Amino acid sequence: MLQETLTVRNRAGLHTRPAAMLVKLAAKFKCEIFLNRDGYDINAKSIIGVMTLAAEQGSELILTTDGIDEQVALEELRMLFETGFGEL
Repeated sequence: MLQETLTVRNRAGLHTRPAAMLVKLAAKFKCEIFLNRDGYDINAKSIIGVMTLAAEQGSELILTTDGIDEQVALEELRMLFETGFGEL
């Protein structure tokens, strides 16, 4: 199991388009992927779950990956956050 704290960098936060990008990328992996905000865990492969985080710019989320491809999943999801979901 791997964990890393990621910061939402894009101005509009995790609105519909970035949330969909995150879920689409997470769905490519076999491992379990969770996001945590303020003690609330959601499955990162669920668009409803990701949207319920209501993560605005500057929010810190804990990303947890657990499974066979956990390292690659963590790296690719980190890159998605670091590039601001293409909105920077």
